[in-house]
Amino acid sequence: MITCKFESGHEAALRHAVTDNIVLRGDEVLLVKRSQRLLEGGKWALVGGFVERDETLPEGAIREILEETGYRVRDLTLLRIIDRPDRPGEDRQNISFVHFCNAVEKVGAADDESDEQRWFSLAALPSASEFAFDHFESLELFRAYRREPFGLPIYGNPAR
Repeated sequence: MITCKFESGHEAALRHAVTDNIVLRGDEVLLVKRSQRLLEGGKWALVGGFVERDETLPEGAIREILEETGYRVRDLTLLRIIDRPDRPGEDRQNISFVHFCNAVEKVGAADDESDEQRWFSLAALPSASEFAFDHFESLELFRAYRREPFGLPIYGNPAR
């Protein structure tokens, strides 16, 4: 939580904004295995992180993807917004903006937030228990969208 002091002198605990990103290459998705030192360490995850001050959501998503994987991307599209205060695996209350996009080219190295990055077929993902947070759920929603497109973005928890 972020503690902020307002002009009135009132203090409040606010939630973090994060971006989780489904990075695609054809029918494959790029997943990162979270570093053991991080929350949910050792689990597969979507690429993402905190949106920084003075940064738009798309800027934050593109920056996080480049930092964590070394890939430049295009066609960033908002899939869903997750605002659950009881999001699984969280130690703070993040509001997640989940995007999908296409990898263009690898121009750098991955940072130290992951121990591994690997391309997986969308048809052959690791099991749900091997994923951090609710990232498997977002991938399931994306796979449903690819099979039969529906209006985007999805707000909250879809009943699909």
